[in-house]
Amino acid sequence: MTVPFLEMAFVAGAIGYLCGSIPFGLVLTRIAGLGDIRAIGSGNIGATNVLRTGRKGLALATLLLDGGKGAIAVLAVGAVMPTPAGLIAGIGAVVGHNFPIWLRFKGGKGVATTLGTMCAASPVVGLLACATWLAMAAIFRYSSLAALTALALAPAYALFLGQPQAAMAFAGLAVLVWYRHHANLKRLLRGEEPKIGAGKT
Repeated sequence: MTVPFLEMAFVAGAIGYLCGSIPFGLVLTRIAGLGDIRAIGSGNIGATNVLRTGRKGLALATLLLDGGKGAIAVLAVGAVMPTPAGLIAGIGAVVGHNFPIWLRFKGGKGVATTLGTMCAASPVVGLLACATWLAMAAIFRYSSLAALTALALAPAYALFLGQPQAAMAFAGLAVLVWYRHHANLKRLLRGEEPKIGAGKT
């Protein structure tokens, strides 16, 4: 029996959303006895803000788990449902990270989860996006600029590799992440954006 596309998309998106809604940064910092990460720095629940606690290991764990929930959503749903369910689940995971139901829809900015989704849905594109982030971060030392550049180029990478469906999905995710970084964009344009390791991001 063929599952109707809209039904499949809803189920895949819902599973991804619930997976992405897990606020690992908040959970890990509380377990570590550091209190509520939302009261520190930018108030974000992502790895960059966790790094402000001075706990590099905790920040790395947050980064890997936030990226992992996007990748797991893609791979788990994609393994049991037809194409493009896995990709839809990944999109749902990014939306869940940005707007988690458990935190009154106030979550992170979705960079790690987006990169995790890309790596699972299209490994080559994901690796190219991660490499772009690393290169931009090393050269300019702005986490936000690195993320925005990497995600803006990801759809182009997908198109170059002949993956139009992935390109459309990645373009949508890039728009969401750029929107979530509107404050960073304003600071970048004013020359006030703090570099990696200092200030708000």
